[in-house]
Amino acid sequence: MREIVHLQCGQCGNQIASKFWEVVSDEHGIDPSGHYHGTSSLQLERINVYYNEGQGVSTSGSVCVTLDNRLFILIVHLGQQYVPRAVLVDLEPGTMDAVRASPYGHLFRPDNFVFGHSGAGNNWATGHYTEGAELIESVMDVVRKEAEACDCLQGFQLTHSLGGGTGSGMGTLLLSKIREEFPDRIMNTFSVFPSPKVSDTVVEPYNATLSLHQLVENTDETYCIDNEALYDICFRTLKLTTPSYSDLNHLVSSAMSGVTTCLRFPGQLNADLRKLAVNMVPFPRLHFFMSGFAPLTSRSLQDYRTLNVSDLTQQMFSSQNMMTACDPRHGRYLTVATIFRGQVSMREIDEQIMNIQSKNSSYFVEWIPNNIKTAVCDIPPRGLKLSATFIGNSTAIQEIFKRISEQFTAMFRRKAFLFRYTGEGMDEMEFTEAESNMNDLISEYQQYQDATIEDGDGEIEQENND
Repeated sequence: MREIVHLQCGQCGNQIASKFWEVVSDEHGIDPSGHYHGTSSLQLERINVYYNEGQGVSTSGSVCVTLDNRLFILIVHLGQQYVPRAVLVDLEPGTMDAVRASPYGHLFRPDNFVFGHSGAGNNWATGHYTEGAELIESVMDVVRKEAEACDCLQGFQLTHSLGGGTGSGMGTLLLSKIREEFPDRIMNTFSVFPSPKVSDTVVEPYNATLSLHQLVENTDETYCIDNEALYDICFRTLKLTTPSYSDLNHLVSSAMSGVTTCLRFPGQLNADLRKLAVNMVPFPRLHFFMSGFAPLTSRSLQDYRTLNVSDLTQQMFSSQNMMTACDPRHGRYLTVATIFRGQVSMREIDEQIMNIQSKNSSYFVEWIPNNIKTAVCDIPPRGLKLSATFIGNSTAIQEIFKRISEQFTAMFRRKAFLFRYTGEGMDEMEFTEAESNMNDLISEYQQYQDATIEDGDGEIEQENND
């Protein structure tokens, strides 16, 4: 089996991941107590990717016991229990209590809840250097234990946000520690970036820039998500007037479930984390992806819409469908991966993809031929006949980094709020390094956006003329 160890760090990371486990458990027929109540043997075929098998107690048999001439009927039956291979981390206990109290709270192994008591207070330095550093060994012990129990560990996935303290500071510390111990495994993160219209914290630009400095070095694939784009999808497409965080988390969990479909179910074309990384990352630093999910339809329009490959393809390449607040039309795609679910014709998919690429050739770099990877899984998500997940590596993602960089520079120039970070033992040089690393990343994306096939020849000709 190709197992994945899942990590969730901080309040945002834990809330997104809780929804993800609900969606995945539902797809595999696992109820909130961890027992299988599915309808197809395919649900269990690759369940080991995300679940360990434990010996649980299920209520599906009866035993009669006589005690003091009274008849007691005990309904006890030992049955298989499935436990998520998840490590839940936070620097305050409140989030953990909320996860435990949720419908699927009893699914998780109690030993895998690792938490502190003071919180990081939206301070990256607290999560990375002080409180987080004290807790990190306890977390790594649990991660090692989960990794050692795997037959063939494929990699790790982390859900966290970059705006707060725990998800960004301790999340990136966790990434660097795992990178040291498991250098040859795929490191995959679902990172919630701060967005301009939905801001909770004034120091978000600091936390995000310091985190990005780490993500560029330590991850293989980072799916960028932000709340502004999710709100837009809820307003525009789903027609929800007052979307809650639960609605936003459900959108993210749909994309997460789609990305990992080919690992969890058998299909015509398999795509695992390593195949995705090889196909999606042309240069090691440029591994920040936009993701999307189709179909997204408001409840009132569902009955009036037919689902076909053409519709799905149109919707998933639409800028309104991106879970990242940047417009792909402002950049060019380096690579794209599409994952279709349901009974679909491969020929039809190939035709639609060719169609998209020929119509929008200016939005795809011409120096990477055939840069759309397709995977197909026969099993659709619950409640749909067909669905598609989109992953794009577009140079337009630099818009997010530019926005964070401008906000960072505005505050750092005046040294605003810096005492909170230096008070935890950080040096100003770290801020300068993180800022220049982010600006380098932006210019790298711009360089490849402007690159053409003739670039190399042009340089040679120029040299000869000189």
